[in-house]
Amino acid sequence: MLYEKLAQLYKSLSSTTKRLEKTEILSEFLKETPKEESEIIHLIQGNIYPDYDQRKLGISEQLAIKSISKSFGTTPEKVTQEWKKVGDIGEVAKNLCKTKKQTTLFGSISLTTTKVLDNLQKIPELIGNGTESHKLGIITELLIYAKPIEAKFITRTLIGDMRIGVQESTIKHAILKAFFEGNKDYEPIIQRAIDRTNDLSKIFQISKDEKIEELEKIKLEVGSPIRAMLAAKVSSVEEALKQMGSPLAAEYKYDGFRMLIHKKEGEVTLFTRSLENVTKQFPEIEEYVKEFVKGDSFILDAETIGYDKITKEYTDFQAISQRIRRKHKIEEVMNKLPVELAVFDILFYNGESQIEKPFKERTELVRKIITPHPFKIIPSHMIISSDAEEIKRFYKKALADNQEGLMLKTLDAEYNPGRRVGQMVKLKPEDRDLDLVIIGGEWGTGKRSGWISSYTLACKKDDKYLAVGKVGTGISEKEESGKLTLEQLTNLLKPLIKKEDGKDIEIEPKIIVSVTYQDLQKSTTYKSGYALRFPRITNLREDKPLSEIATQKEIEKAFVGQRVKGIKFG
Repeated sequence: MLYEKLAQLYKSLSSTTKRLEKTEILSEFLKETPKEESEIIHLIQGNIYPDYDQRKLGISEQLAIKSISKSFGTTPEKVTQEWKKVGDIGEVAKNLCKTKKQTTLFGSISLTTTKVLDNLQKIPELIGNGTESHKLGIITELLIYAKPIEAKFITRTLIGDMRIGVQESTIKHAILKAFFEGNKDYEPIIQRAIDRTNDLSKIFQISKDEKIEELEKIKLEVGSPIRAMLAAKVSSVEEALKQMGSPLAAEYKYDGFRMLIHKKEGEVTLFTRSLENVTKQFPEIEEYVKEFVKGDSFILDAETIGYDKITKEYTDFQAISQRIRRKHKIEEVMNKLPVELAVFDILFYNGESQIEKPFKERTELVRKIITPHPFKIIPSHMIISSDAEEIKRFYKKALADNQEGLMLKTLDAEYNPGRRVGQMVKLKPEDRDLDLVIIGGEWGTGKRSGWISSYTLACKKDDKYLAVGKVGTGISEKEESGKLTLEQLTNLLKPLIKKEDGKDIEIEPKIIVSVTYQDLQKSTTYKSGYALRFPRITNLREDKPLSEIATQKEIEKAFVGQRVKGIKFG
């Protein structure tokens, strides 16, 4: 397929904010897309591989600027100047492409989607000396031959900023409409297939033959990461019992980070909830799983918790968060920041999927196959009860053990990957907290000069990020054990700067932080319609994907909840 046709699709999708119109546009495009070109689905998502694939483009904005300047015969300074003026580097590439004077030895060449993918998929494989110049050559080859509209979307793909408003759900509904006449009965089948593969290109390829029974046959594959099941919130044990019935399983809600553990043919692979492979960072977990978990192949859902080597007291997430980031001197940090693995669910075991089975059976299997070794690997702390008072006592015990609270689960519930379900809820103390993404900031002054020291936070609504306030507290100016510093956060945010206007900065939404706040009030200043009062950053959540940040609906619910309890702001 000609890449120009895909670029026109991008343009059409960008022209409307209505979900049904996007679905209609995309479904017509998918009907015309050849089955053998299924990887086009990755390009529609703004990627070059499935979400779970660790290979990423990793193109810095500076390299994108160099590529544009080289391709269109201008200077990097001119590209940067135009970008600040226009606010969209893709639009800059498009405008400069219109005026390019280069001609090729081969005359006019039309780009295909295959050529674009082939070039872009070479980039993550490049390592060693001369990598940047090789990347530059690969990108400029595409841009030189590109038409203006193609240059726009190639550039947006490079920096991961498509601006077309297409989510996984949009593609799912487009597939349903294109190949199954929009039959609502088939929607859960398609969703289950997505949950098990995490690869929409594969779903498209099978759906193209209009064989729903083939989608029903899709199973989990050990080694291919899937998204973890998510929990809704409750404010009391009584609310959980009323909502979910009884008896319930009550488990510790550990103050660590989620890990999905795959074992196949003797090899153990560890994935975070954002699908990042962290096996190298946790060699001890790999050994614990090999030594103390029976089974030839399995997928476990677990939490990694830090503890003090001397006192054996559990520590909080922030104390061990640097272990996710650490790529070198692993043994040194492993001894300094030891971890325990608490396993609370199993998705696959010895060739058989477990996610369709009730939680009661799954948790029994977990306890059957694990040999507990405290401060190495254990099954989660859990009771099963219908008694609210007994569950409350267990809740107090979890808090006394320095954990966040409880997870409460329905015994007959299936495992639903990647979705927030009503059969599993979390109960935490009344501290008000949210996971939000940074979308902007301000350069600091005085002793904070050179650092980004104020951050604009956003929640999510569909594919949009809506500001919900600013925060400047909770980040340390100096190096302190386990604490995130202004310098560290600035270094993470710098490559994501999209636009600067004096001290104000617009930032690509990628860095997620946990934030506590006193309360919420209605606001016309922020696009979410709400503002956080007295927010404070508590954690950097590199283990979480953007799909798990707070939604506008959750913030609205929190606002209504505080009014019910007598707090009346706004």
